[in-house]
Amino acid sequence: MKQFKWQIILIIAAIVFFFAWPYFNHVELPGEGFSTFGADTVRAEVTQIIEEGEIDMGSRTQKYQVARVNILDGEYAGIIMEIDYGKRQVRSDDYMLSVGDKVVVSISKTPENVVNAYFVDFVRTTPILWLTGAFAVAIILISRWKGVRALLSTVFSLYIIIGYIIPHILVGEDPLRVSIIGSIILLGVTLYLTYGWTLKTHAAVLSMILVLLLTGALSTLFVLFAKLNGSGDENVMFLMQIMETPINLRGLLLGGMIIGALGVLDDLVTTQASAVFELHHANPNFRFRDLYNSAMRIGQDHVAATVNTLVLAYAGASLPMLLMFSLARGDYGYLINFSFIAEEIVRTLVGSLGLIAAVPLTTAIAIFFATRSESLGKWEQILGPEGDGHSH
Repeated sequence: MKQFKWQIILIIAAIVFFFAWPYFNHVELPGEGFSTFGADTVRAEVTQIIEEGEIDMGSRTQKYQVARVNILDGEYAGIIMEIDYGKRQVRSDDYMLSVGDKVVVSISKTPENVVNAYFVDFVRTTPILWLTGAFAVAIILISRWKGVRALLSTVFSLYIIIGYIIPHILVGEDPLRVSIIGSIILLGVTLYLTYGWTLKTHAAVLSMILVLLLTGALSTLFVLFAKLNGSGDENVMFLMQIMETPINLRGLLLGGMIIGALGVLDDLVTTQASAVFELHHANPNFRFRDLYNSAMRIGQDHVAATVNTLVLAYAGASLPMLLMFSLARGDYGYLINFSFIAEEIVRTLVGSLGLIAAVPLTTAIAIFFATRSESLGKWEQILGPEGDGHSH
């Protein structure tokens, strides 16, 4: 039975990969990346600190350094150049350059063929890899085989975002449509990979698709109602300057709202579906109304906690915006008219509405599957069991 179930999953994965890969792979990104600025961004190693001091930046005095670096990548690999740290831009005094530090530098050539190097940032690859390794080990130790499947799901999620959603937005396709299609593929495959081929997962996937479509509709409605055009983020304006292909900024904002709610939606929908199946397994004689009311009592608590989680996640990412609210000294009605603030408010509330709608919708769909699990028993080899540890 288990072998047959995994054969079904592998066949579906193979079919999806076979048909999707050529579509993913045919996209040719416009331009030549950041080289269009006339500069190359490469890694370098600090070999010597040749000057240290303080410089007046107008409103504050900060420390600066001048260092020699050995270029590690690109056309100028092996060449020693000088960079300054803290002379041109406001920098934190918490971290200063030391011999042996790996840094990212930008190398440019003037019309007179003079080559200059400028400090961009520190290379953080090593600590990020250590943190990623610790995360992978921890989840495998705690969740065992399910943890391995969760890691594979995470890798696939990143593949969909980087290999499908981002390239297709960059070539000018509608970001909302691309985000919804990518999200449905992402959640469908990752849910089956993590939770298995079961009726419970079928209910969760169907609920997720419907909630995503509902969230997309709500996002479109309120973005148009609030006259938001997606230009509130300074990163978007920077992107518009360097892009050769025009991007639908409103669609980009809507797509971001969809993707932003995915992680929390995944947790909420699967947990609610699990609650319904466990309640049905414990009380097989429950009628629809009894089962629905019992599951909704669980869902109400989960919604309250999940919405709070979503709001806090957005608040943490928008801390500078909250500082502006504090400086407004009560004049909040004026501040919320700024597009970059209104976008965050709409993003948070629309995502929360999608999560709230997910609970009754998932409950009803899961009850439909759970109460018909006996009649679906003859299809168990195709549809799978009810859930982990349960059969029809």
